[in-house]
Amino acid sequence: MLPWTARERSEAIKRRAMKRRHFLALFSGTMASLPATLPWAARGQNQTPSNPAPSGQAPPSQGPPSQAPPSQAPSAAAADNTIGQVATLSGTASVTHAIAARTALKVADPIFGNDTVETDVNSSLGITFDDQTTFSLSANTRFVIDEFVYKEGNSGNAASFNVAAGTAAFVASLVAKSGDMKITTPQATLGIRGTTGIVDVPQGVGAALPTVKLYPDSDGHVGSIDVFDRQGGRLGALTQGSSAFALRAGPGGRIAAVPYQIPPQEAARDRGVLQRLSLSHTIGRQMIIQRQQLRRGGQRPNNQRPGGQRPNNQHPGGPQPNNLRPGGQQPNNPRPGGQQPNNPRPGGQQPFNRQQRLPGQPRQRPSREKKQ
Repeated sequence: MLPWTARERSEAIKRRAMKRRHFLALFSGTMASLPATLPWAARGQNQTPSNPAPSGQAPPSQGPPSQAPPSQAPSAAAADNTIGQVATLSGTASVTHAIAARTALKVADPIFGNDTVETDVNSSLGITFDDQTTFSLSANTRFVIDEFVYKEGNSGNAASFNVAAGTAAFVASLVAKSGDMKITTPQATLGIRGTTGIVDVPQGVGAALPTVKLYPDSDGHVGSIDVFDRQGGRLGALTQGSSAFALRAGPGGRIAAVPYQIPPQEAARDRGVLQRLSLSHTIGRQMIIQRQQLRRGGQRPNNQRPGGQRPNNQHPGGPQPNNLRPGGQQPNNPRPGGQQPNNPRPGGQQPFNRQQRLPGQPRQRPSREKKQ
């Protein structure tokens, strides 16, 4: 082969350099496309850097997604302080918490101590408290929860509600039986002794007198309502079903509890109110029971699984771990039918590679044995 000339050598060097540059460009383009084709490469790009961003600020994509806005944090923290729940709602109603703005209510909303609840025109609201006491508020009613203390099995339970205006029907429950339950109005204080009743506080010029009515419970039981003035003086007591007092101002501004005959038209209206109360009470009780079960952690014990299956123990209808196998087969023990591992087989037949012979006796193969 003839030696290259200087010109040919120079051209060969240039061609090799061009091939090298072409290969490098192709390799760079291939590596740039790897994150889109290799999943582990894409995950590597999306990982959060371990070092904080400059000035202590996190990148926009690193904000905590599960963190509640500041305005919602108090509500979540105060969830354990709830004392009741909205059971039923027709129309519109609102609640004003102690230091919060007035907000609209909806079914299943929590109720707290010192809440002020109001219903609008042509509306009604049912609230059930933790002891299963239920109130049904008719339209244009203003209702304040002054106090509610209830603990199951405690004898020091107490509740105080204020009907400032409108009509409130109630079914007293566990607080009235195990403690002290009161309902106040602008004119009087009512001591409730486990019963059903309706409190009317009309508003406006020329309005009717405030009334207090006692009705039988759904099971026919009749409790009692003691009536006191705002100074604590006892005015009377209602002990008969469908009986009532009208609260009338007497001489010197003192309030008197006057027996009141319920007119037929008003009695018919009360029956509708009591039916609505009964519905709210039924629904509210179920909601309260479910909420109390969640509070108590009403889940299955850790040592029992659904369907009765036990962990690390016998499995129903299946193989037993670390124990007997199906059909009684024992691990590392005699096999079914009496067959023993590494022992003579049934009928005395010996394994081919385990044929016995006497010491000093030459090995004999079965294929070469002479037939007798």
